[in-house]
Amino acid sequence: MVMRAKLNIETEVAALGDLSREELAAQWEKIYRCSPPKGVRRELLIRAAAWHLQAKRLGGFSTETRRMLRSAIDRVEKKFADRDSQANVVADHIKVTIAQKHKQVLPGARLVRDWNGKTHVVDVIEEGFVFEAKVYPSLSSIARKITGAHWSGPRFFGL
Repeated sequence: MVMRAKLNIETEVAALGDLSREELAAQWEKIYRCSPPKGVRRELLIRAAAWHLQAKRLGGFSTETRRMLRSAIDRVEKKFADRDSQANVVADHIKVTIAQKHKQVLPGARLVRDWNGKTHVVDVIEEGFVFEAKVYPSLSSIARKITGAHWSGPRFFGL
């Protein structure tokens, strides 16, 4: 009986390779109750469906494995909980550099940038940013208007 069940699982897992991406995405939604991430490859959808099928039939992770995973997750979450106050964290002998949060520009601030011989002035208000008497939702949209190309607004203005 065990050998027969193993053959059935192997057959079902092999059959996953014959499913279309849309069918695999539908299985993902059924299993995880959400759409698969955008751009996820078909191979990952097959592997996720295969793992779920095997876990359902054979029991998934053991209690000990689930306990070890939970413990590892708790350790990592604890190490990163105070990441705003640390620039570097060492997790299990691996040094992780954490990017500093961008400084928030407060209303009332004035940003000045010279571009192609012209000085551009942006005022920060509660609703966004004022440039040439027009309110913009982001600095990136202003940088695009000034340069005609996509720029990171904070980077363009030196923040």
